[in-house]
Amino acid sequence: MNHSIAYNQLNAQEKILVDSQVANKAKKSVVAWLLWLFLGAFGAHRFYLKKTGSAVVMLILTLTFFGAIISGPWALIDAFFIQKWVHQNEEEVEKEAVAQIAVSKSLNKD
Repeated sequence: MNHSIAYNQLNAQEKILVDSQVANKAKKSVVAWLLWLFLGAFGAHRFYLKKTGSAVVMLILTLTFFGAIISGPWALIDAFFIQKWVHQNEEEVEKEAVAQIAVSKSLNKD
């Protein structure tokens, strides 16, 4: 994981807390891949990775005959992006956790 500058300024205990929050809250790569493998044409992996708008479009396309011709290759192309989306989600969770620690630090100083 490529940590932010704010993460690098945390002490060891705070880093452990952030890492545990990332491990617990971030989307799991295995789940995303399994959803893609079994329900990819329906956009299940996109719903899981919070890409709801495009997931709804993909689902509607799949439920129509001609749309299924589009959503099949679309799901295949998604295979090249899943890891990137999972990594982006991990970074978002990390930023939120670091921000929570920063807020609690500032409240404790006052």
